[in-house]
Amino acid sequence: MTDQNAAKSRLQDVSSQAAGFDRLRKARQTEVAEDYVELIADLLAEEGEARAVDLAERFGVSHATVNKTLARLSREGFVQTRPYRSIFLTEKGAALAVRSRKRHEIVLGFLIAIGVSPDTAAIDAEGIEHHVSNETLDVFEKILAKKSS
Repeated sequence: MTDQNAAKSRLQDVSSQAAGFDRLRKARQTEVAEDYVELIADLLAEEGEARAVDLAERFGVSHATVNKTLARLSREGFVQTRPYRSIFLTEKGAALAVRSRKRHEIVLGFLIAIGVSPDTAAIDAEGIEHHVSNETLDVFEKILAKKSS
């Protein structure tokens, strides 16, 4: 087999590869929204309020970045904001937060179950949760269920 043929054999068919990249682009588009609503829900549950200053501190970004993102999330119907007030999740935002939290917990639990240290698993889960397919999540969940029985 020539080097050129070996390289060709590693390529997926065009439609499969395009579909994979399309899914990746969509995951990147929703990643920030998922992270924000999940953190807002956590802050509301733990602290009783979610403020832009708290989001900026926890995400390690500027207040301007948070305000820009909150404006987008408000336009998309995920949050409600008022000047000098806490940030609130809409019904749509709360539903996304629940889905995001569940995905996060499944990925985190799976990584820990296969031997990844809790600290590393927590970091890795933050990225993986947005990009893993529902099929893979279902398998992770089944493996976790078997391990806990």
